[in-house]
Amino acid sequence: MKKVSFSEFGGPDVLRLIDAEEPHAGPGQIRIAVRAAGVNPVDWRIREGQFQKVHPIELPAGVGLDASGVVDEVGAGVEGVRAGDRVFGEGASTYAEFAVLSAWARMPEHLTFEEAAGYPSVVETALRIIRQVGVRPGQTLLVSGASGGVGSAVLQIARDRGITVIGTAGAANQDYLRSLGAIATTYGEGWTERVRQLGHIDAALDLAGSGVIRELVGLTGDPQKVISIADLGAPEFGVRFSGVAGSVPDALIEAAALIERGKLHIPVEKTYTLAEAAAAHIDSHAGHTRGRRVIVV
Repeated sequence: MKKVSFSEFGGPDVLRLIDAEEPHAGPGQIRIAVRAAGVNPVDWRIREGQFQKVHPIELPAGVGLDASGVVDEVGAGVEGVRAGDRVFGEGASTYAEFAVLSAWARMPEHLTFEEAAGYPSVVETALRIIRQVGVRPGQTLLVSGASGGVGSAVLQIARDRGITVIGTAGAANQDYLRSLGAIATTYGEGWTERVRQLGHIDAALDLAGSGVIRELVGLTGDPQKVISIADLGAPEFGVRFSGVAGSVPDALIEAAALIERGKLHIPVEKTYTLAEAAAAHIDSHAGHTRGRRVIVV
């Protein structure tokens, strides 16, 4: 089978499309014929070796966590799913023709494979950080870097829970944030004053890692009311860095329910082939994403 792999840490040029042995489902796992794989910032952070001190991996390694596809192998002890089912979920080395998933759910009927591949990690992350930051209905949440996949999910989930959301993004994405129910403003010079004029901030999330932790603490008045998923230096300011996933199966079930109710939709901004994985990482690293980027297999 074809698979994207890297044998050394570095830039996108270390990625190679190789012929590899097919993986097989172990106990509690399923294997899918991959139709699409989600592109997440964590993918290129792992490729660069950023997490080696915390979660070391052995090289050579595959790339990708999220995928959608058709079940073709079911491991021992797995119930409620069979070959031919359309699923989306999280696993390992998903930039490939076949991948093993450790968490999955049935795809909502109206979703395409490309759309479904964009949900697993971002929805789990969104649910986790909303919970961790402790924001409640009736309060106001500030989301820095709100137009990407996680931001898109956070805005919609928070609004569904009765939370007011202020989102920062580039000028081109202001209407997009408003379409998701957020009060939108731009980042750049004077952004903190613009946010203050919009009202009191009860909690804040840093999704872009753009060096704004100090300002977010100032806006909330308490580092315990700020969570970052992108700035490894956040703990220097007393801010929690959230990088360990919670229950992915539970998140997938909640994601499917939100999608079915019409309360969650994350658009696919651009698709790539397996051979274009390096380009996908370059674009993801550059930011300014509106929704998700997906590799189509």
